[in-house]
Amino acid sequence: MAASKPIRALYSDYKIFSGTANPALTREICESLGCPLGSAMIKLFNDGETHLQILENVRGADVFVVQPTCTPVDHSLMELLLMLDALKRASAERITAVLPYYGYARQDRKDKPRMPISAKLVASLLETAGANRVLALDLHAAQIQGFFDIPVDHLFAAPVMIEYFDGRHKAEDLTVVSPDAGGVERARAFAKRLNVPLAIIDKRRTEVNVAEVMNIIGDVEGQHCLIVDDLVDTAGTLVKGVEALLSQGASGVSACATHAVLSGNAVERIVSSPLEELVVTNSIPLGGNAARCGKIRVMSVAGLLGRAIQSIHEGGSISTLFV
Repeated sequence: MAASKPIRALYSDYKIFSGTANPALTREICESLGCPLGSAMIKLFNDGETHLQILENVRGADVFVVQPTCTPVDHSLMELLLMLDALKRASAERITAVLPYYGYARQDRKDKPRMPISAKLVASLLETAGANRVLALDLHAAQIQGFFDIPVDHLFAAPVMIEYFDGRHKAEDLTVVSPDAGGVERARAFAKRLNVPLAIIDKRRTEVNVAEVMNIIGDVEGQHCLIVDDLVDTAGTLVKGVEALLSQGASGVSACATHAVLSGNAVERIVSSPLEELVVTNSIPLGGNAARCGKIRVMSVAGLLGRAIQSIHEGGSISTLFV
């Protein structure tokens, strides 16, 4: 029997160069797999161009490139594309792009004239650069999988979140809340696993990054509400949702989201709001204010991604990792 190919987790430690990397997550993934971190060199030229080189032999190897395309999104994405291209030209047998956070995922359709479908463009760029498959975590829209002509494994952080919240509140006193109609499926999966009721916030978005809460669908009076979402950006929607739930008699509100984008004054909004707790994952590294915020708790998805990488490498199923 032929020996299995080694797993090589290559991560562009651009934190050294740009200050926005997430090397801790990749180190955790490598530790969970019991494999060393691959060696790559990345630096910036004076004009801002990225210079990249893979510093070890990857010919015939099964390679996994772990790179969240978080802030600065364009730089992170370009760095990922360059690494994929370098690995392809170095004759790696298979290249899997592991995307803990998929930037541009919210631009997945033309909702106004003469606009790009940016999520599709990013998918095409990843394929052209050399990705043979993609491992993504909590895509903003599940249909983004269809933008690729290569296999896509779509993981959910729900098992990590559910493990944290299970038993923290009595089932009869807890209600899971979807922050909008588009997130009902995600919230319903939470509610089903926790065996609690489901409520929905009906909102109307008036401008980009501005949301106006209209009403609550479901009975939340006397209940502790858990808002479930895929990401928190400006936190405007989240805070308005918390206020709406409390105005309808909720006894308290917590929230969880996979991706802590937390742009602009998001942390300040969370701190000054009546939200009790926001639970996020380490798919995106927290900035200084967010890392110091006592209301924000971070759960690691390294084990989840590590198990998925191991299954992909061994040709096994990852369905056991779903909710």
